[in-house]
Amino acid sequence: MDELIKNLKVQLIEILNLSDVTLEDFDENAQLVGGDLGIDSIDVLEIVVMVEKEYGVVINNKEIAEKVFTSLASLAEFIVQSSPTSSS
Repeated sequence: MDELIKNLKVQLIEILNLSDVTLEDFDENAQLVGGDLGIDSIDVLEIVVMVEKEYGVVINNKEIAEKVFTSLASLAEFIVQSSPTSSS
């Protein structure tokens, strides 16, 4: 799980252009959407596409998305539970 969280941090920093955020700054338990990182609904769409492409996990329900995007840790947990290929 730690490796998945680290990979997600790297991917999110890259796709969301969070150039002023380091891996150490990225608290996996902090609020993801609307939190200190400034992630908004457009960013969420980019994350959804990345998760589907990289991990084969589809997030297509608003209620699920609200839970999944609570924090980076909840996103990682959802990927682990939903991914057909996850071994983390």
